[in-house]
Amino acid sequence: MQTTTPHVGLGEQIYRVERPFGTLPPGVAFGMISKCAVDAEGRLYICQRSDPPVIVFDGDGRFVRSFGQGLITDSHGIAISPDQHVLVVDRDGHQVLCFDQTGSLLFALGDREPHFQAPFNHPTDVAQAPNGDIYVADGYGNTRVHRFSAGGELKHSWGEPGTGPGQFTTPHGIKALPGGRILVGDRENNRVQVFDADGIYLSEWRGFFHPMEIHVDPRGGLVYVSDQIPRVHALTPEGRLVGACKPVLAQGHGTSGDAEGNLYFVETRVPVITKLVPLD
Repeated sequence: MQTTTPHVGLGEQIYRVERPFGTLPPGVAFGMISKCAVDAEGRLYICQRSDPPVIVFDGDGRFVRSFGQGLITDSHGIAISPDQHVLVVDRDGHQVLCFDQTGSLLFALGDREPHFQAPFNHPTDVAQAPNGDIYVADGYGNTRVHRFSAGGELKHSWGEPGTGPGQFTTPHGIKALPGGRILVGDRENNRVQVFDADGIYLSEWRGFFHPMEIHVDPRGGLVYVSDQIPRVHALTPEGRLVGACKPVLAQGHGTSGDAEGNLYFVETRVPVITKLVPLD
C-alpha cells in the first residue's frame, strides 16, 4: 500500500509533517498535553495536565527525562529562559516554577492557595525577555500581565477586562521579541497586542480566531501564532502576514521551535506531538 507524507507551506517555506513525534518509555503515557518549549540544545519540553507534568525529548524524539511530580498541580504553560532554565506555569497552583534542565526546582513566583490572588489567579503563560525580566500572562481568574525582575521581584502589572487597547479577555499566550517588545495573545478578543517593555500599548495584530500560542523564531525571523480555526500564521516581527496553514489535527494549543527551523505543535484535544521539518 502506497502512503504519502503530508506537507504544508508557510509563505515560501515548505515543511514535512512528522506525526506522531516522540517515543515514550514503558509505563509513561501522555495525558492532556498543554504547551511546549525547546532549549538551546534542541531538546523538546512538553507540559501536560497529568503526571509526569514535564516530559523531555531530544530532537529525534527519544525520551530524555520527566520531572515535576508532586510540585506542579496543573501545568499550563512552559518556556525556556535565556540562561536555559525551564519556567512552568502551574495554572491551578497559581504559581510560576523555575527548574534547571534536570528538573531541580530553583525558585517559584507566587503563593499557592489560599493566598493565590497575590498576584496570580490561574495564570496561563510565561516569557523571559532578553534583559532577564519575566512576564506572566494571568489569564483565567485575572485579565492582567505581570512583570517580574530576574530575581523574582514584582515590578508592575497592567491590564483590565475589556476590548480596548491594553485591556484583555483571556490573555493566553505571551512572548518577548529580541528587541524587548512583548506580544500577548488576547484570546477571546481575537488579537495579539504589542506592548513595549513597560507595558505601554503600541499596536495590535488581527486576523486570528482565538489565538492560542505565540512562538518567536530564535534566529530572529518570523513570529508564529496558532489559533482555534485550527491554523498557524507566520508573520514578520512587524505583524505582516507571510503565510498560514493547518499543520495540526484539532487545535494548536502549544507552539515552539528550534534553531534549525523545526516547528513543534501540541494539542489539548488529542495526545499527539506534531513536528514540521523545513525542506530546502
